[in-house]
Amino acid sequence: MAIANPAQSAAKPKRYSLEGGLPPVAGKILLAVVAIFAVLLPLLLDPISSLLSDIIIALSFVIFAQGLNVVVGFAGLLDLGYVAFFAIGAYAVGWLASGFFFNANVHVGVTGFITELPGIHLNFLIVLVAAMVLCAIGGILIGLPTLRLRGDYIAIVTLAFGEIIRIFAVNGDEISLFGDATLTAGRNGITPVDQVNLFGLQFSQLDLRPWYWLVLALVAIVLFCVIRLRDSRLGRAWVAIREDEVAAASMGVPLVRTKLYAYAVGAAIGGVAGAFQASYLNTVNADQFAFTFSIFILAMVILGGLGSVWGVVIGALLLSFINTYLIPDVLGGVPQSLGLDFKLEDLGFGIFGFLLVIVMVLRPEGLLPEKRRQIELTEGVGTGESTFEVRA
Repeated sequence: MAIANPAQSAAKPKRYSLEGGLPPVAGKILLAVVAIFAVLLPLLLDPISSLLSDIIIALSFVIFAQGLNVVVGFAGLLDLGYVAFFAIGAYAVGWLASGFFFNANVHVGVTGFITELPGIHLNFLIVLVAAMVLCAIGGILIGLPTLRLRGDYIAIVTLAFGEIIRIFAVNGDEISLFGDATLTAGRNGITPVDQVNLFGLQFSQLDLRPWYWLVLALVAIVLFCVIRLRDSRLGRAWVAIREDEVAAASMGVPLVRTKLYAYAVGAAIGGVAGAFQASYLNTVNADQFAFTFSIFILAMVILGGLGSVWGVVIGALLLSFINTYLIPDVLGGVPQSLGLDFKLEDLGFGIFGFLLVIVMVLRPEGLLPEKRRQIELTEGVGTGESTFEVRA
């Protein structure tokens, strides 16, 4: 369907493809090369190097960012309480793969000495599914109050939900469930949690390579699912709601169901990353679930490009490395060398804010934007041109 400017009907329409990117063959070759390099990368590094640990954390942030991108980038629903799904996913590991509920004696899919430990001990894959289900339910609960809201009001409600979950995490040690069990361990944390044991690989902090391959596999699965969702009928409905909710409703898009799907899917993806980080860090602590985490993930999405799958990957990797490697390890000693008495880590979020301002000024669509948003923000601005082609 071509939309033409009547004033320029005599001229040949300027055409744009909303697919964008590299030619199909070149894109597939590049993706294959990157995938092979990613798989072989840990063999080039020391198995207990801090750099490999930083890469593992960065990849887990890619999963978090893709989940938030579904909600904010695809559906246009501003979510400032995404840390809640990090908390729920992490506590799924604390509840179902540790001795926290020490009066219970449940062991499913585990081997070795874990079978002799008290508590609930489920296989990591089962815990992942449980984390996704719990987070999806939480996503639906956060979505229900926002169905009639728009813009800033959605942000306020989601922010409140994230803070509610954080307060429950901090004070959960005072909430009794049954017997001597409590909801959480508060700031004392649930530690240790069960070591992951999958496919014959032993997961420990003495060899980080299995952790890397596990999170890389999770990233690949999440990217595949997100791309398929983006190109599906549901994904097009999300984009329609993002662009014009009234027009989408008039065209028959069920707003309630479509929004709840976005919240549920985004939350479930966040639960996967939360469960992985809890297992990797070997602890679940209420201090991890601060509001700043939600802003950090949102900054990744904005930096990479709202709605852009690959852009969000770049944004997540970039900000994560700035946070875990560049600021503390490379630039950490700069203030002292200038005679200043503070650590650069104290200005971390100020640095992220400055980066976002620069991006918004120089490239408001993001580092690797979705083609549709790039056309909206850059093409025909101030020229009177509004001709483009929309491919169904």
